[in-house]
Formats: sequence, structure tokens, C-alpha cells
Amino acid sequence: MKICTITCQNAYNYGARLQTYALAEYLHQQGHDVKVIDYRQDYMRGDVRIFFWPGSSVKLWGKLILQLPARLRAKLRQPYFDNFSKQYIPLTKRIYWSIDELRAYAPKADVYIAGSDQIWNTEFRNGTDPGYYLDFGDNRVLRISYAASFATEYIELSAKEFVKTHLARFDAISVREHSALRILDSMGYTGIKVLDPVFLLTKSEWLEMADNTGKGDRYVLVYDFMNSPIIRKEAERVAKEKGLKIFSIGDKRLIYCDKNYIFANPQTFLGLIKNATYIVSNSFHGTAFAIIFGIPYTIISREDGLNVRMKELSRLDITRLDEEIAHSKSFLQNIIRHE
Repeated sequence: MKICTITCQNAYNYGARLQTYALAEYLHQQGHDVKVIDYRQDYMRGDVRIFFWPGSSVKLWGKLILQLPARLRAKLRQPYFDNFSKQYIPLTKRIYWSIDELRAYAPKADVYIAGSDQIWNTEFRNGTDPGYYLDFGDNRVLRISYAASFATEYIELSAKEFVKTHLARFDAISVREHSALRILDSMGYTGIKVLDPVFLLTKSEWLEMADNTGKGDRYVLVYDFMNSPIIRKEAERVAKEKGLKIFSIGDKRLIYCDKNYIFANPQTFLGLIKNATYIVSNSFHGTAFAIIFGIPYTIISREDGLNVRMKELSRLDITRLDEEIAHSKSFLQNIIRHE
């Protein structure tokens, strides 16, 4: 079967790249011809301008100077993610720069799959982007979602009609949270809850990809998007209690950490998790891989309120994980087999 997936694959964070890879790789292992649609709307291109001309505005000059280190850091981090995608993610040869281009030159496939991650988060522009609702291509193509996330308890009221209308194109819908099932129900749709794609691959498969960073050290690994004082307090508490160092991976240097891994690829991200003694994170995928590798962890709520995914993950019954993985795989296998 020829399958094309679409997700927010070009974001410069570890979870986005690894979940993209996991779904494509699992489908490939099932014998399908899989491509990930290289969709890069203007808001999802990830381009970082190190310098811009602020004109005569003193305020803009000040902003430029203050942000210059972060811009340079972001620019230097990009190749670590882009090289991973070139090596592991089967992207379409064509880059689609807009929904109009995607509609005009839609990739040929038997099945389109939307997901995973926060593709339907209506607090971001991708949540109302027709591309992530498979609004392109031949109407005869089977359209499904896999582990799609709204990322919030309720979708933006102004976006509800858009979402409701565009979901009508789907032949089957699977989502990642119970809250998403409630959102679907409020719009008259039925969905199935499945696990994030990273759980479709085995621990041994992820271990093969992970490098050996951190091996031989005993440390708490911090993966923190927001320089959270709560995460710092928890990491320092665990480190003191267990006699551990504190390592961090992310896009900024945390002053309380013994080592900061800022320029690191997804293989190093996995290596640091597998070799950690403990994980403290406000990241869904940081916690997901702690579960996969069997590393003790603490989940910390995000300050931006996007905590639905974290709450759902904290309720995951590890004793039933194999059963939930089998259920998730069955959804994909059964719906595609009947195409």
C-alpha cells in the first residue's frame, strides 16, 4: 500500500522529529511504501534570521541585540535536526510551501494519514490549516488520523466550525487523549484513542538509534522548554537525595546544571535518556521515552497551560502498556487492510 503521512515534522524539537520517524518506520515495517509529506507553510519553515535591519527604532535595536545569542544558537542547532531527517525520515521529493501547492500537486497515495502530535491544536496556526485535515488529493484516497492531538481540553470557539467541517473528510479518526474523544463527541464524531507513534517501535529499536552520551555518569536529566523554577527545584532535590549530577538537553543553557547539551541531535537526546538515573521534564516525549526505557521520572506541568497530553501520560497504566500498544497497532493494521 502507498501511504503518505503529514505532521508538523519540520519543528526543531526532538519529539516532533522522532514521532514523525516512528509512524513512518512502523508502517514501512508492515510492508507499505511510505512517504512523509514535506509540508512547510510559512509558519512552519523553521528559518532563523540571525540579523535583521531594525531601521531607526531604538526599541527594535535593543530587541535585536538581546535576542542575537538565542538566534545564533537556534541557527547552529538546525543542522542536527535536518541531518536526522535526511537520514531517517522518508520525505517527499517535493517540498510543499503552501496549502494551494499541496492541493495543486497532491502526492499520489492509497492512504493519507494525519498525525501525530499537536496537529489540531487550535491555539496554533496549524490547528486551522486545511493541510493537517487532509484537505487535498483525490477523494478516493482513504483518509485517517493517527494519534492526532488537540492538546487542550477545549478547542477555540472561533475554530470549532472549521474543525467540524474538515473532520468530515476522514474515514477513521484516532486521537491521543480522552479529552480529544470528548471534543470529537461534541461535534458528532466518533474516535478511537491510541498511543503516540513512539510507542509503536520497541525499546530495542530505540536503543539501536540512541548514542552513548551520558554512559558512565549518574545524573538527573532535565528536559525543560521554559526554564521552569519548579523543574529546577525538583531536579536539585532529586540530585541531592540520590547523589547525582544534573544534565540538561534543550535549546538554552541552564545555569544550575553540570552539563548542558544544546547542540545535540535526536540520537544524543535518546542516549541521554537511556543512560539517565532520573528524568525531570515538562515534555510529553521526554517523558514518553523515559517510560520506554524504564527510567524513573517526574512530570512537571507546563506554564503555558498545554498540559492535557502530560496529564494523559501521567495516567498511563504501565502494566497495560503492551495491551495498549497492540490496540494501537491493530487500529492501523485493520483500517489499512480494508482499503
